Amino acid sequence: MRVAGMIGEPESKARDVEREGIFPSMKKMMLVGALLMLGSAVGYAQESRQDISISGFAPLAPDVRGNGVNPMSTTITTGILTSYRYMVTPRSALELNYGFAQNSIKYLTSSIKNGEVHARQQEITGAYVYTLNFKRYNPFAEIGVGGMIFTPILDNGTHQLDARQNTNIGGLFGGGLAYELSPSFDIRAEYRGFLLKAPDFGKTEFKSNRYYVMSMPTIGIAYHF
Repeated sequence: MRVAGMIGEPESKARDVEREGIFPSMKKMMLVGALLMLGSAVGYAQESRQDISISGFAPLAPDVRGNGVNPMSTTITTGILTSYRYMVTPRSALELNYGFAQNSIKYLTSSIKNGEVHARQQEITGAYVYTLNFKRYNPFAEIGVGGMIFTPILDNGTHQLDARQNTNIGGLFGGGLAYELSPSFDIRAEYRGFLLKAPDFGKTEFKSNRYYVMSMPTIGIAYHF
């Protein structure tokens, strides 16, 4: 019995030593893994997740015909677009936009031969943006909704003084490319389209009841913070 006990004691001690070696190693591995995960999360949190941009754009609208309007035409002009973008993930972002431009919208109808409204055009939109990363080049696409506000300017460019403000809800879509100048700045070139109902300024004679896409080629600079 004594011999058997003496033989069993080294085996028991060997198992205890083995356990003492395994458990600290597992604890170290778990600690290293937790530190790596925490480091990755902190690193992502420290990256620039927000940016603001200012851009120039040209609102281009096709001639619109329908319901006695033949046609509604819009003069070519330029405008300013400001945007705020928040990165939810490294590839997905939410964006808010405000755009401003002035142009003249002309109407030719059977009863009004020289219908013209000098208007202030304002865009207020929100969008989802998906971005890819290829070194300094970041292509992106976006889709969203918002409103296009047309406000008559009562000056010599407006022939219908009873014209009223229009707020037309529509859909925003587009895509473009951002080129990274530095970790804080990039240049963006983009095509933006906005699907909306043709404005009528509250006048029955100007109601075409047609939808069209306003194209807005855009280029600007963004600051990341």
